[in-house]
Amino acid sequence: MTDDFPYLELADHHLDLREAVRGIAENKIAPYAAEVDAAARFPTEAYDALVASGFHAPHVPEAYGGEGADSLATCIVIEEIARVCASSSLIPAVNKLGSLPLILAGSEELNQRYLPPLAAGTSAFSYALSEREAGSDTASMKTRAVRDGDHWVLSGQKSWISNAGISDYYTVLAVTDPDGRRGSNVSAFVVEKSDEGFTVGAPEKKLGIKGSPTCELIFDAVYLPADRIIGEPGTGLQLALRTLDHTRITIAAQAVGIAQGALDHALAYVQERQQFGKHIADFQGIQFMLADMAMKLEAARQLVYIAAAKSQRHASDLPFFGAAAKCFASDTAMEITVDAVQLLGGAGYTQDFPLERMMRDAKITQIYEGTNQIQRLVMARQLLGTPVR
Repeated sequence: MTDDFPYLELADHHLDLREAVRGIAENKIAPYAAEVDAAARFPTEAYDALVASGFHAPHVPEAYGGEGADSLATCIVIEEIARVCASSSLIPAVNKLGSLPLILAGSEELNQRYLPPLAAGTSAFSYALSEREAGSDTASMKTRAVRDGDHWVLSGQKSWISNAGISDYYTVLAVTDPDGRRGSNVSAFVVEKSDEGFTVGAPEKKLGIKGSPTCELIFDAVYLPADRIIGEPGTGLQLALRTLDHTRITIAAQAVGIAQGALDHALAYVQERQQFGKHIADFQGIQFMLADMAMKLEAARQLVYIAAAKSQRHASDLPFFGAAAKCFASDTAMEITVDAVQLLGGAGYTQDFPLERMMRDAKITQIYEGTNQIQRLVMARQLLGTPVR
């Protein structure tokens, strides 16, 4: 833990980054957030603003034309965007999720082919692991890739894919050895949007994050050049789990941002609203609620930043801290947004204020990139020294 202590007090460049992202978020993303949610449309204004500033995929290494942001910096970017629009915060979050397998295990040829367009903002990346009957139980996936000469033939489907249809590239997990040992028979591939036989289904109708399309992917005998494989055959599931160890921290950062936005609005409201001849912020019951909200939010933020430090160092205990950060921050975000709606009373239940949207958006942070029940399993198995299968 000692090596992580400096991250509890942000360095000047991280503080400057927060200020820069907050300005973009408040001026160029927040004005469209309610309409993006109401129309369930992709936040093109946010995408353009983030690409112009280099915040759409800040994690891409400088060697490939990216910003080379460290894990903490990427979390700060996502946190600040989520503070005003959770859907928009999925632009950098999903780009990292989709491309991190290449950064961790891809060949130099693959990285040179796919990371520069991502860094330039001319292309986006998504991640395809889950299936209808293979959510938490990822090893039971049915999607297959069969070797055929100098190609792999990919068939099957993936479900709940964030930014599907928007992204040009997809990291797809598929079984390549049906008779192999469970968990060691899966491989990862890059699929391009233009590949023949690859189609994207209709967007899901969701409770929240409506500006980020979530769709099914269908692979009907998609021929992939053999060099599209990421890493060695059979290592895909291990790579997927390694990826999630890092990227679920970005979901924790998203949850912190949503919670901060909700607290900000609640604080402003209770200092304006009057009942019984005084501002409701003067009532002790309200003050206790606000104190609890802020206390839990700061605890969540510090846990996220510690996990980000461990992600940057590829620390051996990252699986525990990544799971803990995601689980605690998302549970906290759900609690804080519900309390924020309560503090606004009837006004909080209407679309005149963003609290009901934030409450709806917060819920998904407890579900995607591993439900919080799965996060608790990951933590327990880390404590007990039991490998996650």
